[in-house]
Amino acid sequence: MKKKMLFRSCILIIAMVVAFLPATSQKKKASKLSDAEIASVAVAANQIDIQAAQLAQQKSKNAEVLNFAKTMIADHQSVIDKASALVTKLGVTPKDNAVTRHLQANAKKTMARLEAKSGPAFDKAYAQNEVTYHKAVIAAVDKTLIPDAQNAELKSLLQSVSPVLHTHLEHAEMVAKNLK
Repeated sequence: MKKKMLFRSCILIIAMVVAFLPATSQKKKASKLSDAEIASVAVAANQIDIQAAQLAQQKSKNAEVLNFAKTMIADHQSVIDKASALVTKLGVTPKDNAVTRHLQANAKKTMARLEAKSGPAFDKAYAQNEVTYHKAVIAAVDKTLIPDAQNAELKSLLQSVSPVLHTHLEHAEMVAKNLK
């Protein structure tokens, strides 16, 4: 039983990483993201994690999972609020782009997989998804969004978010480990 669950978790992780890679590869081939496109990616990435956390609040009865989900909603909403205030101040309108669309398409598939689970299986899948998602987002922020940002305030906001994402990753890893 544990082998089967571990195998499923591994498949989920590999699928998510592979799903993220094409966007990264496409990004390297394309020109750099504009600040408006970076704003769109940042808002979408935070909204995706909020949606997953809201699903966790609906489906989980595990106190540790519920606490983690509550933290994700509060922290990621705070980032959206800061990003929205910054783009308003700068007069920038977030611009839809291939990276944002790819993130949203993958999120839709992930949400469908999570919605199909219940009980401890959901808790484990949600926690593992958060580990995988935060690793991917940290890589995107550190290796793509921060280097591509032209506006100093946008770059500073992204740099301030990176440590929070690392804290989220550590928290998600702890929750996932405790659910094994």
